[in-house]
Amino acid sequence: MSGKVRSRTAADSATLSVNERILKECHTLYTDPENGLIKIAEDVKLSLLAPRKKITVLLIGNHSAGKSSFINWYVEEHVQRTGVAIETQGFTFVTSGTKRESLTGNATLHLYPHFEPLRQIEGVCDFLTTEISTSKQKKFSLVTFVDTPGLVDGDMKYPFDVNEAITWLGDLADLVFVFFDPIGQALCKRTLSIVEQLNDKHADRMRFFLSKADEAGPEGDRQRVLMQIVQELCKRPGLNRTCFDMPTIYIPNPSGKVANRCVNQIDEVCKEVEKTIKHTIQNTLNSLEKDCENIATLIDDKLENDRVTVSNNFRSGAKGSLFCCMGLLLPVLLAVTYLAALKGFQEAVIASVGKATAESVFVYLNPLRNIRAAIPQEYQLHLLGMLVALTLFLLLLAKLSARRKPTLNRRQKRALNENRDYVRNYVKNKKEALYKDYLKQSVGDHDL
Repeated sequence: MSGKVRSRTAADSATLSVNERILKECHTLYTDPENGLIKIAEDVKLSLLAPRKKITVLLIGNHSAGKSSFINWYVEEHVQRTGVAIETQGFTFVTSGTKRESLTGNATLHLYPHFEPLRQIEGVCDFLTTEISTSKQKKFSLVTFVDTPGLVDGDMKYPFDVNEAITWLGDLADLVFVFFDPIGQALCKRTLSIVEQLNDKHADRMRFFLSKADEAGPEGDRQRVLMQIVQELCKRPGLNRTCFDMPTIYIPNPSGKVANRCVNQIDEVCKEVEKTIKHTIQNTLNSLEKDCENIATLIDDKLENDRVTVSNNFRSGAKGSLFCCMGLLLPVLLAVTYLAALKGFQEAVIASVGKATAESVFVYLNPLRNIRAAIPQEYQLHLLGMLVALTLFLLLLAKLSARRKPTLNRRQKRALNENRDYVRNYVKNKKEALYKDYLKQSVGDHDL
């Protein structure tokens, strides 16, 4: 069974483009259940997110702005319904796969777990669909398009908070395409409001296009439409730019005939997608190296902290032992001092160790006996109480000083060292190899 899985995986890898393979392998380096960076990072309290294998392009615009038509043109397959009526009432994720399939609701969120928080928006889950196409046209295998509901003003009611859903998706999208329809409601207030909100946070991801430019009439009319849209955008504080780049695009005629002389800049849209894919690959590889360094540094810090903790535990243990010995020695000396004054004790010591040795012992005990004799009898109990208190204090100090902090066992240290070597050697070398594969697409071998 495992042989079949490996052969199928190898066959799938053989059909992938270089960029697809790079993003897929980077994703696997993070998510591998045994040696993935996410799992390794958890051991050093570092939270990592796996890079996505595709970029996400969010399309927004007023009703009948041509969003679905553009997706169909890019994919070169009729995956989205188009028409004058409001065809897209929910969010449709259009992505590539091995089989033509349509998914709805929960299946969509299972396919895209990073969009799981969408559940928090009431009612939106019932209006999520995914269209999987087998198309390999353009860069579709590296793109997930998110088609949004057509935006209109007036009494139109949506089954969920469409503004919140679109702005939330805009936070996760790599690109946001805004289509303005020159014939319909290009200056729809709802569209402009959402565009302004997204532009406040993600101006670098926003791209504006005048769609259906071939239906705008003569060149003069088209220029007036562009000026009206730009003027309306500039009125809003969040969209007040020095200049707007708004290419004119339309879906080419399948027959190849040009209906008018309108310049079609639809290739600019494709270039934006390709540029974002390249940036995503470079950022993913750079993040991979950075995450490897962070993990290795945190492992080094953890091992060093453990070494310091072991040393501190040893010193604490020695200090505790010293206080314990002192605390236990005091009552012993006190008992011996009192016993040494007894004649029977002296005779017992002489009988046990001999007279010469006993006399030497008594010489050392004489200072203690003299100190005790110098203290009046009425203060003997006070002295005894002070010595008992001092003994208890020393024993308490011994207990507090001997407290040990937890340390790593040999198995944990070995695992950390293996993870550090894996990250610094295997993963970083893998990243270098992937970077070379990426550069080989545009740079000669002699320059690498």
